[in-house]
Amino acid sequence: MISAVAHVARLARAAFVLAREGVFGIVDPAPLPPPAQLLVRMARLIERRDARSGARLSRALTRLGPAYLKLGQFLATRPDVVGAAVARDLESLQDRLPPFPQGEAEAMIAASLERPLADIFVKIGPSVAAASIAQVHRGEIEDGGTRREVAVKVLRPNVNARFRRDLSDFFFVARNAEKYSAEARRLRLIEVIATMQRTVAMEMDLRLEAAALSEMAENTRDDPDFRVPTVDWDRTSHSVLTMEWIDGIPLNDRARLEETGVDMVDLGAKLIQAFLRHALRDGFFHADMHPGNLFLDPRGQLVAVDFGIMGRLGLKERRFLAEILLGFITRDYIRVAEVHFEAGYVPSHHSVENFAQAIRAIGEPIHNRTAEEISMAKLLTLLLEVTALFDMRTRPELILLQKTMVVVEGVARSFDPKLDIWSTADPVVREWIGRNLGPIGKIEGAAAGASQLGKVLADIPAIASGAAAALARFEAMTREGIVLAPETIAAIARAQAERGRWRTAAIWIVAVAVVAILIWL
Repeated sequence: MISAVAHVARLARAAFVLAREGVFGIVDPAPLPPPAQLLVRMARLIERRDARSGARLSRALTRLGPAYLKLGQFLATRPDVVGAAVARDLESLQDRLPPFPQGEAEAMIAASLERPLADIFVKIGPSVAAASIAQVHRGEIEDGGTRREVAVKVLRPNVNARFRRDLSDFFFVARNAEKYSAEARRLRLIEVIATMQRTVAMEMDLRLEAAALSEMAENTRDDPDFRVPTVDWDRTSHSVLTMEWIDGIPLNDRARLEETGVDMVDLGAKLIQAFLRHALRDGFFHADMHPGNLFLDPRGQLVAVDFGIMGRLGLKERRFLAEILLGFITRDYIRVAEVHFEAGYVPSHHSVENFAQAIRAIGEPIHNRTAEEISMAKLLTLLLEVTALFDMRTRPELILLQKTMVVVEGVARSFDPKLDIWSTADPVVREWIGRNLGPIGKIEGAAAGASQLGKVLADIPAIASGAAAALARFEAMTREGIVLAPETIAAIARAQAERGRWRTAAIWIVAVAVVAILIWL
C-alpha cells in the first residue's frame, strides 16, 4: 500500500496549491460536516493576498500541470458534476504552456517516424503553438519535386507517464469519495474520471486525431463553406501528426477579417449551419470550436483545426435534438415532452403533461422576444436544468453538444450581434427531419429494424443455451450453498486489516502535512 502514501503526498501538494490560489474561498462550508468545515477554514489561512480575484480554480489548475489543466477543461463540460458557477470559471481555462525545446521535438519526430529528419522534412521551424499534450511546428516537405508547407504536431516527451501518474491520483480520490459519500456515488465520480481517461488516451495517440480529420473530410467533402486540412499519412504516427498548413485568417483576428472586407453577417450564419450539419447530418462534430481553432481561407471557406476533442451523436440523439428544436420553433410542447419519454431520457413514472408544462415555461418567453435575443444554447441549458427535476440521468454527449453550441453561438454572434439563430438553423433542421423522419427515413428505419430483428432471431439458440447453463449453476448453488476455503477467509481478514492500517496512516500523513505547511508559513 505504499502507493496510497504516494497518492496522499501528491494530493497534499495539490491541496496546498489550491489553498494558496484561494480555491477554498468559493466553497460553501455550510453543508459540510464539522471536520470538513475546519479543514476549509484552515486552508483559507494560507491564501495569497491577491488570490480572491479572477478565475481562482483556473489559475490553480494551470499551476498544477497538464493533467490538472486537462481535468479542468473536461469538468467545464460537466456542470452536472461541478455546478454551473465552477463550470463557468473553468471555461476560461486556456490550454497554453511554454514549448519544449526544438531539439527534443526534432528527436521525437525522427524516432517516431523511424527515419532521419532530413529524409522526412526539408525543414522544421520553431513551435507556433504549445499545449498540455502536444505542440505544433511549421514545416516544409518536398513532394514530387514541389515544396509545400505542412503543420507538424508533436507529443510532449514523457507526457504519457505524467498523465498516468496524475490520473491514478484522480481515481484514488474518486474511489474513496464513492466509498464514503452517497453524493459522490450519485455523481458517478469514478465514471467521470474513466471518461476523461479515455478522452485523454485518444488525444495522446495522434493517429486517432488523424483518423478524426479523415472522417470529417469525408463527411464534408461536398460542403461549399467548410473543410478540414488534409492528413499526410506517410509522416504521421502515434506521436507525430503531419497535415496541410492552413494559410488563412484565424477567426479571433477581427482586424484582419475586417481589412479583407469579409461579410461578417454571412460568416456568422455559415458557422452556425456548418456546426448543425455536422451534429445532425453526420453525428460527428468538432467539440472545441473556439475562434483560435477556426480559420477563413482565401476561398472563403471555414477551416477547422485541432481535432483532439470530438463529439458523437447516435441516430436517437440526433432525432431527439432535431425534434426538440422543431418543437420549440412550432410551440408543440407536448411533442417535445413525448420525445424525451420516447428516447428513454425521462423515467416513465413521470407525467408527460407535467413535463410539457415545465417545458412551456422555457419556450413561451422565447416568443415574446426579438429573434436576436433568443439563444439556442441558452435554451438547451435551461432544458437540461428542467429535465434534472424529472430524474433525467446525465447524458454526457448532450452536455458536450450544449457546451459546444454555447461557444459556436457566441462566435457567430460576435460577427453578427443581430443573428437570428432560429431562422439560420431552420433549413438545416427541417432538411434533416424531412430526410430522416419523412417517408424515406421511415422506410430506411423499417429496413434497419428488420435487419436487427434477424440478428436477434439468429442469436436465440445461443441465448437459450447460455440461459440453461446459468440456471443449472444457480440450482447447484441453491442446493449446496457457497463454500469458502479457510485460506480464502483468512486472506479476506488480512486484506481488511491491512486496508484499515493504511487508511489510518494516510489520515495522519495528511494531518502532518497540513500542520507542516502552517508552521512553514
